[in-house]
Amino acid sequence: MSRDLVLPEPRTADPADAPPLRWGVLAPGYIAGRWADAVGEHTSQRLVAAGSRSLDRAGEFARKHGVERAHGSYEALVADPEIDAVYVASPHSHHLDQALLAVRAGKHVLVEKAFTRNATEARALVDAAREGGVLLMEAMWTRYLPHTDVVRQLLDDGVLGDVHRVTGDFAVRADVDPTHRLLDPALAGGVLLDLGVYPVAFASFVARHAGLGVAPTAVQATGSLTATGVDAQVSLQVAYGQAQAQLFTSMLTAAGQGAGVHGSAGHLAVDDSAYVPAGVTVTVDGRTARWDDNRVTGYGGLAFQAAAFATYVAEGRTDSPLLPLAETVRILETTDEARRQLGVVYPGE
Repeated sequence: MSRDLVLPEPRTADPADAPPLRWGVLAPGYIAGRWADAVGEHTSQRLVAAGSRSLDRAGEFARKHGVERAHGSYEALVADPEIDAVYVASPHSHHLDQALLAVRAGKHVLVEKAFTRNATEARALVDAAREGGVLLMEAMWTRYLPHTDVVRQLLDDGVLGDVHRVTGDFAVRADVDPTHRLLDPALAGGVLLDLGVYPVAFASFVARHAGLGVAPTAVQATGSLTATGVDAQVSLQVAYGQAQAQLFTSMLTAAGQGAGVHGSAGHLAVDDSAYVPAGVTVTVDGRTARWDDNRVTGYGGLAFQAAAFATYVAEGRTDSPLLPLAETVRILETTDEARRQLGVVYPGE
């Protein structure tokens, strides 16, 4: 009789248990609102201030999301002496300059994904944070979710055997106005940095924990561009030695958001919508088991990364153990190479 397949429980701490930080929110837009709601509902973090180029916009955000006060400039926000950490929630075209403001003001900084436009900008930001001795972390929130830790443990323990294939999709149908930032090269538009960075980061995560090496050995990209010259759809083949990652992202078709890992002893699948709190199905030696946890759903999962960040600050860390800055840079090196092959260049690069 074959014994049941037992999956590990996530080691992810309750976000409410993290030590509180005093936060400032830079660029209070849509994702900043989802983040503020998640932090307010699920953590003990204190939302002290919001900063925008418009005081009215900052004030409206503060009233809506329970933030204590508003600033009418980014410079005023990062200079606020009552703030410990800054969450940079602007489009990635502005991350370098705005995160540098916060780092140079001595604040710990959580930067939305994609971390910067390219690896060169990422290295400059990392160097500044290391010089300043502050915690700098990419807000790749999937890394901090409970289901990701289930997958992490399975990979670390070699449950799937030798990993040979990784899959990851993030494709949606985006009917946006021609002036939308997603189509604007000056705003680092295109689907790869907006959505495709998730499956690229998933492949990097698997490679790291499956012992496949820290950097791709080959990257092949094909795709199609918009009339404005940014990527509308991208298929990536990323090699880690003998293992292959097959990744797809698109703004042209809703082709799913799942992820999977295939090894010599078994395989796993993360549910469609793999980049938010999700379930995991695992099959090993003909035995199948499933892990589910719906205590926090949807954008509520943003609380886990904020809680992890606060814990790292309390521990005196200047780098995330779950997504080190060196890996963030390598992920951007992969997207840089993909864009090079596709012919996508942003102004000023």
